[in-house]
Amino acid sequence: MTTSPENTPKGSFFDALRDRRRVVTTEISDALPRSLRVAAAFAWRFLVIAAAVGVAIWLIIQLKLLVIPLMVAILVTALLWPGFSWMLRKSVPRWLAIVIALLGTVAIVGGLLWLAVWQITAQWSSVQASTGEAIAAFRQYLIDGPLHLTADQIDGLLGQTWSLMQEQASLLWSGALAIGTTVGHVVTGAVLSIFVLLCMLADGGGIWKWTTRLFPKSAQPAVDGAARAGWLTVVNYARTQLLVATIDAIGIGLGALFLGVPLAIPVAVLVFLGSFIPIVGAVVTGAVAVFLALVYNGPWIALWMLIVVLGVQQLEGHVLQPLLMGSAVKVHPLAVVLVVAGGAMIAGIPGALFAVPLAAFVNVVAVYLSTRSWETGAQPLPGDLIWSTVPRMRRTDA
Repeated sequence: MTTSPENTPKGSFFDALRDRRRVVTTEISDALPRSLRVAAAFAWRFLVIAAAVGVAIWLIIQLKLLVIPLMVAILVTALLWPGFSWMLRKSVPRWLAIVIALLGTVAIVGGLLWLAVWQITAQWSSVQASTGEAIAAFRQYLIDGPLHLTADQIDGLLGQTWSLMQEQASLLWSGALAIGTTVGHVVTGAVLSIFVLLCMLADGGGIWKWTTRLFPKSAQPAVDGAARAGWLTVVNYARTQLLVATIDAIGIGLGALFLGVPLAIPVAVLVFLGSFIPIVGAVVTGAVAVFLALVYNGPWIALWMLIVVLGVQQLEGHVLQPLLMGSAVKVHPLAVVLVVAGGAMIAGIPGALFAVPLAAFVNVVAVYLSTRSWETGAQPLPGDLIWSTVPRMRRTDA
């Protein structure tokens, strides 16, 4: 006895369609080479991830007036956190610890800027005159030297160089001014950063608990553990970069002072700020010191200034970084350059500044989640991380 489609139970009809579709899909899959199936599986997953990352970057760019002040506040909080948490452990009231941390930061930054402005004001006229004389002498050397260039050729080369520098500077500073294009936007971003900083120091734990509750309850332990591991990494990175930047600034600043290079204090301040952009910042700020020595003191002093800069950078790369971070968790310089370059292309100077700590945070979070460390209690191995405060794999009791 046969049954018509009208008498066929609905479940049986759909089961038959599903079975037929499964047969067709299986036949197609069997007809394709396994390598092609694997490549296709990787390809569509990669496209989905790339689309998600692209949407995230687009949203960040659209919300840059909020994102950049927030990132500045988080980075400053990470810089202040070791001293701030030390005061809390010593039973200093939280409000007093906040006041000390903020006033101390303002005093240090304000003092450095005052010294830099004071020396620039005192020596700028002589540096400007020496620079003009050095450029004129170099121009005359190009005319009378072995190259025998004409004045028109030199002017053409200078014009092309100046145009290229203007184009690159406009691209770079467009990211530096991503907080806003007006003074009002910049002031608003600074006020917002200070407000976020105060909130994080005053009640960062409460803010994070509220944020964790936005996730499903089953995912809250993983989110909380991954974020805490990432935060420890960012704090460790900020603390290390602060110490490295201080040593770089002192070394290059003292070298410029002993060699008689002008603007030694502004150069030291510039090196200090630039060192927060790993590798790239040190190279650029060191080049400024060598250029000042060349135009003001001549080629021999510039050569010694270059030796000082290279010596300080070698001390940083081969002694300070491995000693402070550990050679097992030291990121490869190529990775740093690529991350910084990518951040600069996306968001200019802010992108270069935040690229490395953001990459370190993402790396730690990814490793923590992939190893399901919130279930096992085992922290990621230091060899899997960019920067880590965990020297070895350890397991905590439940």
